[in-house]
Amino acid sequence: MDILTLAAENQQTAWQILKETGIVQTWEKAGATVNLVDSLKSGLLMKNRDIDMHIYTDKLSVAESFSVIQELAERLSFKEIHYKNLIDTEEECIEWHVLYEHNNRDTWKFDMIHIRKGSRYDGTVERVTDAITERLTPEIRKKILQLKQEIPNSITIPGIEIYHAVFEGDVSSYEELEQCRKNHPLINSLDWLPQDLQNPVPRTK
Repeated sequence: MDILTLAAENQQTAWQILKETGIVQTWEKAGATVNLVDSLKSGLLMKNRDIDMHIYTDKLSVAESFSVIQELAERLSFKEIHYKNLIDTEEECIEWHVLYEHNNRDTWKFDMIHIRKGSRYDGTVERVTDAITERLTPEIRKKILQLKQEIPNSITIPGIEIYHAVFEGDVSSYEELEQCRKNHPLINSLDWLPQDLQNPVPRTK
């Protein structure tokens, strides 16, 4: 199947899952603001079936966050739920990573990051996602999708490192991607914004 067709189908399925599950509406009913980020928002969703969302409330309450997850778990086909309490760190968030079985077939992962409004990283990932989306050309988009498809299933590379390698290093193959990650690593993903491909880092063969 053509890479763009496959990406479009993944994108359509993800939006359908969001509609069917009502996860966004459940958080909003609890008083939260929900922002979709990363691959689904930018149209770069490939073989990793991840739906990323940042969820904002005025304060962070473990009990209230748990209550939303409990409501979702009682009515949806959640297979695994992972919880991480980072309230007392600079991230000021609660992380939920959930595996959801769609139509008794495909497994999708929801990364739901519950963040305090006004915290240090409020809106950071949203700005990166928007910047990536604004700078995508058909050529760059296809290059990123192809790289995501080429990465072996046994290897996990954060999407932000792929975007960094394409925008800053103009990589076009998995081999070049690994070289770029080695020679020009992304030091802090929260501080990076993509630039236009005018002054890329020289490729290292």
